[in-house]
Amino acid sequence: MDRKIKVILSGGGTGGHIFPAVAIAEEIKKRFPQAEFLFIGANGKMEMEKLPQLGYAIEGLDIRGFNRGNLLSNLSLPVKLYKSLQKASRLVKDFKPDFAVGTGGFASGPALYAATRLGIPTFIQEQNAHAGVTNKILSTSASLIFTAYPDVKGFVQEKTRFFGNPIRQLILNGLIDSKEAKQKLGLDPEKLTILSVGGSLGSNTLNQAWLEHLPGIIEKDYQLIWQTGKSGYDTLVKQTPQYTTRNLQMVEFIKNMEVAYSAADVIVSRAGALAISELAVVGKPVVLVPFPFAAEDHQTANASRLVEKNAAKMVKDSAMSTDFWPALMALCENSELREEMSRNLEFFAKKNAAEAIVEEIQQKLNLEQK
Repeated sequence: MDRKIKVILSGGGTGGHIFPAVAIAEEIKKRFPQAEFLFIGANGKMEMEKLPQLGYAIEGLDIRGFNRGNLLSNLSLPVKLYKSLQKASRLVKDFKPDFAVGTGGFASGPALYAATRLGIPTFIQEQNAHAGVTNKILSTSASLIFTAYPDVKGFVQEKTRFFGNPIRQLILNGLIDSKEAKQKLGLDPEKLTILSVGGSLGSNTLNQAWLEHLPGIIEKDYQLIWQTGKSGYDTLVKQTPQYTTRNLQMVEFIKNMEVAYSAADVIVSRAGALAISELAVVGKPVVLVPFPFAAEDHQTANASRLVEKNAAKMVKDSAMSTDFWPALMALCENSELREEMSRNLEFFAKKNAAEAIVEEIQQKLNLEQK
């Protein structure tokens, strides 16, 4: 008879918090097929839609973050926090989990705090190079903390494990030969190919950079797979009719990301935690352009850790007009540098993060599968 365990997972607001939680849940299900899960999220955030689509039960808390742009809107925060803590406590009491895992996001704080107060073992998975304030506070009572970078400040190192971020199985299992991938996409298998990804909503900074440098890409006879994001796609198509050549593939959203990653010789990307974890596993040289308005500027911190090991190049958002093209060409025109960066990325490539995290939790709590 399979051991029936109950697990609370809390994380959301962005895919960077949701997908690691789902990957951990999927790994737990492999080991404990009878496991029951309850996700705790924030009302109005994407997890409230995404998790039910994946077949998981979720409860929402009426919680949000501090609004630095509108200070008056924060007057209601203490009331929201109090109500969220009360509801989280009720949920934990009713569900009676064996343990709780927090992957960040607004709801993670009240959920793990409530679990701790009720004597439930808690675990934290921190995706970024700089720990968030909430996770720093929660870490003092957490059983273990799992990080995507070594030596994350703010955590007790004896309780910290550098296991990487759990990433999509599709990426782990779907990478193919580069030339084969280019052919699948209708590209020339012999030409250097650049992949630009700016997230599902796209990046205006990257889109404007490609508008400026498309003539240079075409002149050098490179190929560009340009994921524009939803918001800018229609406008960009109208702005680039002269570039509808085989060398340019402009798409709103890339469905088969594993094929696009495989086809790329050089990648240009924002520096979100999950994006970097996937890029490390893919092992292609990359130019990172951190989103400057991310909380506590964590994207710059993420990118900097790779730059320190010569595993990536970084261009600041404010310096795109002067630094982007030279950084890109430094990679495109130097195959030895590309190979060196690919090797250096292996340090950050944690292909079995979900397995390692669940294994450690299992050992910590002496959970037997049978």
